[in-house]
Amino acid sequence: MKQWITFDLDGTLMQNPFGKGVFPEVEEQISAALQRPFRATEALVREHELRMQQGLTVAAYDWDDMVRRLLAELQLQLDLDVERLVLKHSAAPKIYLLEETVIPTLRRLAERGYSLAAVTNGFYKYQYPVMERLGLGEWFDEIVTPEKAGCGKPDAGILRLLQETGRIVAHVGDRLDHDVYMANRAGVPSVLIHRKLPEPLRALTPQERAANAEFAAICAEKLQAENPLAAVDPYPAAYKPTHVLVRLEELLDCVT
Repeated sequence: MKQWITFDLDGTLMQNPFGKGVFPEVEEQISAALQRPFRATEALVREHELRMQQGLTVAAYDWDDMVRRLLAELQLQLDLDVERLVLKHSAAPKIYLLEETVIPTLRRLAERGYSLAAVTNGFYKYQYPVMERLGLGEWFDEIVTPEKAGCGKPDAGILRLLQETGRIVAHVGDRLDHDVYMANRAGVPSVLIHRKLPEPLRALTPQERAANAEFAAICAEKLQAENPLAAVDPYPAAYKPTHVLVRLEELLDCVT
């Protein structure tokens, strides 16, 4: 049985090109075609959030479909292919690893015998080109995406195929509402990476940080920013991480 460690990608290991490349170009082309400013990014994000609220965790990340629908609503005939735009913009400074310890940490985990999997809500066609150009692709035994799994985070079903082949010893991510919640639902240690912790909390161990009252207040603020509809008083146990990292390399001391 494999010993899996699973990782979110965006905000955890890498920066994708959507914010600084893909969405700006979509917005620029639509505005030019309409001959007026049009906030295409806002329209696409609203559609994404609507799909998530409806539980459509696969369709919510099909950016090509959402762009096609937006163009149809605007009665525009533009050749906007999100997959192609991702390839175009997958270069520095629009994409980068979030810290220098990412690949060394993955290498050391693999040397210890762990099987590594990326569990991401981004479709494979959007994520793998970025991973490849950043040198991430070679370190993962599996890349689990919504269109492959039939669901996306926070649905714990996205972990099903990995759990059928082994035990997940930790899931690492940067979001409470997606990563921590999903891992807790699946009975997997939930490791939150939060690179902006106050100095006093940095002196604690990853487990001590997770249990700290000051960090609980940080979590409540963070969860409301991620999901304004979430109730945080009292703070729900489903969103409490088991470990909190400041740097990815600290994960090496959390798994044995």
